[in-house]
Amino acid sequence: MIETPPSKERTAVRVIARLDIKAPNLVKGIHLEGLRVIGDPAEHAVRYYEQGADELLYIDIVASLYERNHLGDLVARTASQIYIPLTVGGGIRKVQDIHDLLRAGADKVAINTAAVRNPSLITEAARIFGSQCIVVEVQAKHQPDGHWEAYVDNGRERTGMNAVEWVKRAVDLGAGEILLTSVDREGTRKGYDTELIAAIGPLTPVPVIACGGAGNAEHVVEAVRSGADAVAVADLLHYNRETIGSLKSKLVSGGVVIRL
Repeated sequence: MIETPPSKERTAVRVIARLDIKAPNLVKGIHLEGLRVIGDPAEHAVRYYEQGADELLYIDIVASLYERNHLGDLVARTASQIYIPLTVGGGIRKVQDIHDLLRAGADKVAINTAAVRNPSLITEAARIFGSQCIVVEVQAKHQPDGHWEAYVDNGRERTGMNAVEWVKRAVDLGAGEILLTSVDREGTRKGYDTELIAAIGPLTPVPVIACGGAGNAEHVVEAVRSGADAVAVADLLHYNRETIGSLKSKLVSGGVVIRL
């Protein structure tokens, strides 16, 4: 069995299907670039729901770059067909954007670029909607001196901020959950950045979702053993190399407590 970190109570691990959106399409890239069209996001979302996903994650990966948010219709269409939590991110710039997505059917929102540029948005949103609705995504890249730097605009722009310190600050500001994306590993199938997860997951009082790099089911188990409270998976599911069920079976075999 996996040992419980002393600083945070371990709960059942969640398996989350991540779906990156560009315009009307579900897409997948490498290092968040070189995007390949996969299909209709709503159809895939329903499939992952039927397979037993604990949650779904929609990210409009070019929304912040073009300062837009057009996921309302897709969120409403998806929310009418699934009955698990749906987190939506991309292009969220103000409280009204959060209100609109929650009203459309989202259960939580994920913010990155706007949170870095205006950290008070985290506090204001948590006060209005509750911390449980506010997920801060941290897109991290490993640097030559050994630290991880936080990036924005879908991993394109540097912030100069230490990613570990930014996670701590985001939690202090009111974030109820951290979506921890390794830009270095994203889409590579080389496994999650377990050192990054270990530097943040066990020491952060709110749940941490590991994202980026899953190439097989064992990588998912390794992410949990490193301190992730949940795992976000995309490539493994999109290309039918695993199902939600097979991933959960592997987690159970590895001694991980999952949601039934």
